[in-house]
Amino acid sequence: MAHYRHLPVWKAALDLAVHLENAVRRFPRYHKYTLGTELRHLAQRLCRLVARANNAQSEARWSALDELVLAVEEMKTLLTLAQETKAFSNFNEFAGATELTVNLGKQSGGWRRRVRPEFHPIGPMRWTAPSEAAVPSGGSDPRSGGAWGPDR
Repeated sequence: MAHYRHLPVWKAALDLAVHLENAVRRFPRYHKYTLGTELRHLAQRLCRLVARANNAQSEARWSALDELVLAVEEMKTLLTLAQETKAFSNFNEFAGATELTVNLGKQSGGWRRRVRPEFHPIGPMRWTAPSEAAVPSGGSDPRSGGAWGPDR
């Protein structure tokens, strides 16, 4: 079994799980045992998915990473629902959870793109040189350089 506890994505998932465990304690009773339980279970699942993705090989890794990215999106939805229903005791708890979730999403999405770059949503990125069409008639514009963009 590969070690995963040194990975930044594992630390981000664990920080989110701990943050939510503490935040859910302060939820009103109405939300603590419904929405709070879902948030806690999903945060624990994110930790398990990081470990599973790290231990898996090729196709299984891709599948686990895809599931991880989708679970992060589900977490964002649940956090928004919890904020809208006033489940968090203060805005700072919601903001902290959201920041941790966004950080985890960036890391897991980057990990997935590194494993399979050909499946990037807008395609492989390549440098495109400036074209004549980018230069307005009557002279050259020094700001119209090349750019990174989808390979088309």
